[in-house]
Amino acid sequence: MSNHIETWFVKQFGSTVDTLAQQKGSRLRRTVRRQERVRGRYAFIDQIGATTAVEITTRYEDSPLIQTPHARRRVTMKNIAWGELIDGFDKVRMLIDPANAYVQNAGYAIGRKMDDIIIEALYSDAYSGEEGNTVVSFPASQVIASGGTGLTVAKLRQARKMLRAADVDLQASGPIWCVVHAEQIDDLLGDTNVTSADYNTVRTLVAGEVESFLGFNFVHVERLPTNASNERRVFVYTSDALALAVGEEPNSRIEPRPDKRFMPYAYWETVFGATRLEEVKVVEIDCVEA
Repeated sequence: MSNHIETWFVKQFGSTVDTLAQQKGSRLRRTVRRQERVRGRYAFIDQIGATTAVEITTRYEDSPLIQTPHARRRVTMKNIAWGELIDGFDKVRMLIDPANAYVQNAGYAIGRKMDDIIIEALYSDAYSGEEGNTVVSFPASQVIASGGTGLTVAKLRQARKMLRAADVDLQASGPIWCVVHAEQIDDLLGDTNVTSADYNTVRTLVAGEVESFLGFNFVHVERLPTNASNERRVFVYTSDALALAVGEEPNSRIEPRPDKRFMPYAYWETVFGATRLEEVKVVEIDCVEA
C-alpha cells in the first residue's frame, strides 16, 4: 500500500456538544418570594410591624390610638448580561453549529448569577427607610458559631428553635430551606446524635433520593461563601425571608454583528435584584470543613 495513504485518513469529529459538569441554572429562585414586573433602578417592599393591644380600665375611656410601625426594604436592580461571538470561519471547520449550545450554556450561567445574588442578600447589608438609605446589617445574634464542627443535628435544632423563639410562623412563612455544600450533608452521616431512623433518612438525602430532613428542605449549592475563619456559611431561612425582584426575565437572541464581520452574536440579558426582608427569618450556621 502506498506510503501516502495517510492523506486519506479520516479525522473523526463529534456531531454533538456535551455540556461539562456545572450547576445548570438557578437552584434558589424557588426558595424566595418573587416580585415581578419591577420598573426603575430600585424596588421597594413595604412592611408593617407588630403592635400591642391595650386594656380598657375605666368606663367611657377614650378610644385607643395605636401607632402601627411601618418599614420598607429596598431592592437594587442589577443588569446582568452574557454574550459570545460565533465566528463563521470556525463553523466551517466544525460538523456542528455551536450556537444553540452557547445559548443553553449562557442560560445556566445566568441562573448561577441569580443564585449568587440571592446568597449575597442573605448576609449582606439590607437597606430600609423611606428612601431606602438606612443600612440594616445582619446581626451576630442570628449566627450559630461553628464550635469546631461541621453541620450537626444539634445546630439544625438550634436554628429551628431560633425561628420559633422569634415567633416566625413556620406554617404561613412557607418551607424552611437549608442551603448547604455537599460536605454538610455528608457531615450528618457522621453525627453521633443521628438515630438509626434518622441515619437512613440522611443516607437517602446524601443519595439525592429525598430533599427534607428534620423539617428542613435541603438545597445543594456549591457557591456558598466562607467567613473570615474559612468556615462554610450555611443558611437556614423561610420562603418569605427574602425577596427577588425581577424587572426582566432572562431572554436570549442570536443576531449578526455588522462590526464583527456579521458574525452571529449569542446574547442573554436580564434584570433582577434581591434583598433580605427580615433578619429573624434567616439563620447562619458556620461549619468547619475537613
